[in-house]
Amino acid sequence: MELLADPQVWLAFVTLAALEIVLGIDNVIFISILVQRLPAAVRDRARYIGLGLAMGMRILLLLTLSFIIGLTAPVFTIAGNDFSWRDIILIAGGFFLLWKATTEIHEALEGESAHAPDAAAGTASFGSVLVQIVLLDIVFSLDSVLTAVGMSNQIPVMITAIVIAVVVMLVASGPLARFVHDHPSVKMLALSFLLLIGVTLVADGFGFHIDKAYIYAAMGFSVFVEALNLRRTRKHHPVELNPTFVKDAPPADMTPA
Repeated sequence: MELLADPQVWLAFVTLAALEIVLGIDNVIFISILVQRLPAAVRDRARYIGLGLAMGMRILLLLTLSFIIGLTAPVFTIAGNDFSWRDIILIAGGFFLLWKATTEIHEALEGESAHAPDAAAGTASFGSVLVQIVLLDIVFSLDSVLTAVGMSNQIPVMITAIVIAVVVMLVASGPLARFVHDHPSVKMLALSFLLLIGVTLVADGFGFHIDKAYIYAAMGFSVFVEALNLRRTRKHHPVELNPTFVKDAPPADMTPA
């Protein structure tokens, strides 16, 4: 009860929950793109399992704080630069994200998916998609947990904030996935965000820290511009005439006045 009566605890909880939601946007975008390769009947289940695994992984890492602290200890040194297990995970995850986003962009531009016999049948197996989700969950969860540890020393507060953030992501993931799928330009923008995040992860792993505020500011501006483009497209969408009406319409009077 003393914990609930402390205003500092509530402030830390609200701030941490907001940060966890922001940090989880990357994860939601990645999962939303991956599940589009699955049959339509199992996409929602894969999305829920993926976010559930992300929540479980973050809570598990929080309960093993000594393990998290050990991940930041130097493991080896190359050219005077120390590398920890955290750095290795970030570098590997960043390159994986770069590879995945690049292949998705290539297939979207080349139109390979359009030649599939049945788009609703999916082009990937449930297990392979889950494996890819888990791999990126590890990277995103590590970043999220390190942020939580740096903001609060109360395990219940951190776990509650993570649970609230994942619940929000679960609610938002469905509409977001459908919106990304229905708008190819938005999907391309999301894939570009994943490229940006991948470069950021690799740079962070090599010791070049980039302030996340710059990253999210750039992403926010891009989303704003894309929203304006979508609104303009809907506003100026050309009106198609009914072919039957056009066929049956009487010819225009060409007699000069």
